[in-house]
Amino acid sequence: MTLGADAIDEPDLAIPEVPAFVPTGATRPQMSVPQPDHADRLPCRDVSGREPGFWWLGVHGGAGETSLARLDKKTKAAGHHWPVTAAGSVVVLVARSNIPGLRAARLAATEWASRSLPGIQVAGLVVMADAPGRLPKEIRDFSRVVGGGVPHVWHFPWVDPWRYGHDVAPEELPKEARTVLEQVRLAVTAAAGHPAK
Repeated sequence: MTLGADAIDEPDLAIPEVPAFVPTGATRPQMSVPQPDHADRLPCRDVSGREPGFWWLGVHGGAGETSLARLDKKTKAAGHHWPVTAAGSVVVLVARSNIPGLRAARLAATEWASRSLPGIQVAGLVVMADAPGRLPKEIRDFSRVVGGGVPHVWHFPWVDPWRYGHDVAPEELPKEARTVLEQVRLAVTAAAGHPAK
């Protein structure tokens, strides 16, 4: 509109509502996915009576589940076990951003997708930086492939104080890390509303 011109009523353009958080991968177990070999499965543990808001499940040693659980007292580290309860559990997988870590995440996602874990809902996968800086293309590409097996995938940046065993308050984390945590909370809320079948 130019200055001095008569005002023209323009119709309101309807902006369709877009969900705040749309899944990018599989949202539930599948009928045709075979279980991994027994040696490639994570063990299960009955954690009835200790149900937090959700569980961080490190799919291999050193994944970072304990560091993430320390950031939010309403969550717990699953100790590299699928947390089994009568009421069901919401789980966020955790793996390091290297090929062995992502392979372990792929096995865990496959195990979940095989329908062998009734009552467990996977909200997504957090890929924890294993070094500062940008991921190599091969690892970025492989994380996308693995991420197709879970509802969401997030890349958690390098946190240098953790290398030295120091705790970091959530508000002291880099902005990118705080954003990841907020997105995880949204995905967990959505997953809790759609229990695993």
